[in-house]
Amino acid sequence: MSIDPILDKALRGERLTMEDAVRLYESDEIEKMGWAANEVMKKWHPEPITTFVIGRNVNYTNVCDTYCTFCAFYRRPGSDEGYVLSNEEIFQKIQETVDVDGTEILMQGGTNPNLPFSYYTDLLRAIKERFPNITMHSFSPAEIYKMVEVSGLSLEEVLTELHEAGLDSLPGGGAEILTEATRKKVSRLKCTAEEWLECMKMAKKVGMHGTATMVIGLTETIEERAEHLQRIRDTQDEANCFLAFISWTFQQENTSLRGEIISPEGYLKNVAISRLFLDNIPNFQSSWVTMGPEVGKKSLEFGCNDFGSTMIEENVVSAAGTTHKVNTNQIIQLIREAGKIPAQRDTKYNILRRFDGDSKVQKDFIMQN
Repeated sequence: MSIDPILDKALRGERLTMEDAVRLYESDEIEKMGWAANEVMKKWHPEPITTFVIGRNVNYTNVCDTYCTFCAFYRRPGSDEGYVLSNEEIFQKIQETVDVDGTEILMQGGTNPNLPFSYYTDLLRAIKERFPNITMHSFSPAEIYKMVEVSGLSLEEVLTELHEAGLDSLPGGGAEILTEATRKKVSRLKCTAEEWLECMKMAKKVGMHGTATMVIGLTETIEERAEHLQRIRDTQDEANCFLAFISWTFQQENTSLRGEIISPEGYLKNVAISRLFLDNIPNFQSSWVTMGPEVGKKSLEFGCNDFGSTMIEENVVSAAGTTHKVNTNQIIQLIREAGKIPAQRDTKYNILRRFDGDSKVQKDFIMQN
């Protein structure tokens, strides 16, 4: 059965069904899907611009009582290898980010039962006092629910207090696959699919936005992948809470889960299908952190309009044996090699500066980074 009618449907602006998504996952016509996804992307972003953000991951603690089987980063409460960064260490990391024109801090950690809710609000206020212009794109829904647990407050109260203290937006970590069948296998103590989605809707209600994510290779079925996309799209219809979508592949080294090794082609197929299905999310990020810079560049032909973050520091994926690193200079070069115009953005996808040519200002910026 040809996938052409499904691709034509998406190109006409008609919504794909879960059955359509399953049929695309079953197909090997990856280049054809990529072309269609790229055409859909251009409806959102007609200019040949690929954006990126200069940001840093700050993993404030690795202590976690969720025990996901796919995670190599966490340490159990009481472990000699567990840590909580001091405020001064966090400030230093943020200062180093600001020094290279960085605008975003992706602060995430484990679900640490030993940290009171006041730890987070006090830390956010201290950060904003010192760095009023930095965007705190921090704390995944799993961490938010741990704060609900330790504080006794409601989800809305926790998110409101965090936002008032300086939290600007929520990253989409912890979505993995939004079906209970897979979640019970790989992260049974983490928040449910419904709770994850509710957290994102509530974040929007109190004045923030979030990102949607997807991890493939966790032994999920293609039907579950289609269901995941459906739940993301339905939530976006309801709340308009997602500015971007990011998918990546499970990295199994040093973990207890033996999942599926996803090929670059499998990753690119997932990117394309997601872009075709999620017709209400404007921005798609490349996942060069897990797939490497060259596959990241290729994803710009499969529906991605954004190269993600420079990731000045990254510890979670690195703990699973994947250590792809690129700096701002390399990102600009990779985007140009893809035939696009590089542009630095902020967390809300506002363009801060373009790199059209070789002006001295642009050269100075690249040298600093």
